[in-house]
Amino acid sequence: MTSIIHSHTARPEQNSIAHLAQQDASQEHGGHAADGYGRPKEEGADFTHGIALYLEKVSVWFDSFRALNDLSLYIDEGELRCIIGPNGAGKTTLMDVITGKTRPTEGSAFFGQNYNLAKMTTEQIAEAGIGRKFQKPTVFENFTVMENLLLAAPRDKRVAKSLFSKLDPDAQLALEETLVQIRLQEFVGKQAGLLSHGQKQWLEIGMLLMQRPKLILLDEPVAGMTDAETERTAELCLELKKNHTLVVVEHDMSFIDTISEKVTVLAQGAILAEGTLAEVQANEDVIEKYLGR
Repeated sequence: MTSIIHSHTARPEQNSIAHLAQQDASQEHGGHAADGYGRPKEEGADFTHGIALYLEKVSVWFDSFRALNDLSLYIDEGELRCIIGPNGAGKTTLMDVITGKTRPTEGSAFFGQNYNLAKMTTEQIAEAGIGRKFQKPTVFENFTVMENLLLAAPRDKRVAKSLFSKLDPDAQLALEETLVQIRLQEFVGKQAGLLSHGQKQWLEIGMLLMQRPKLILLDEPVAGMTDAETERTAELCLELKKNHTLVVVEHDMSFIDTISEKVTVLAQGAILAEGTLAEVQANEDVIEKYLGR
């Protein structure tokens, strides 16, 4: 690839899956030698049985409020799953459980067979290969596109070190590929605060990609976007699916229709329905509790 950088160099039964995961996750992940990105070298998430993420009978209580109610969710490796539901359905809490921000009150949550998410910190979960993009872009607006991506790379997190240390060949290739994928290669020197809303969203996705996640969580990625930006984001999601597992929370049904394979509908902290978008839209419970028609 010609450099664009000038300033820097068969599913088993679910019960058996949980049993295997609990056995495999019985040991703590200790310290390991670092790779070129400063990430601990270990075997990574074990997707031997084809499952990237599974939650079993997960409940989350906040005082007397039950945000998740005996929820079981299974996401295949390489799947693009869309999560929809009314406000207060538990979508944000679900994402919080997956990323370690919230601990399950009951139940289990595993990434592959060997990562028990309920016993890991948010930092450990990110290092294991789970990346989350929130609805509102959280880019560094005073830094350029290039600098944002460099700061996101899992290396020395001190600003001076991140911006001025020499990239190893793998990191430089990842940077170039990410810029092309998010279509911001022409804006490498542009201050992030001057980007459009959609471009900021893509930059934040690029920042996730620099961390080389296996599972990407996107929270309302097209909220506030123009039609053209929404179309481009749909294309990006389908591109990302080739090498990642994606979970997308979104309200835009047209966008969901473009990208979705399987849709999960949440209501009152539980799964109301699952299937194709057409199937869940025809479900009477979904019509009554969510679509309102």
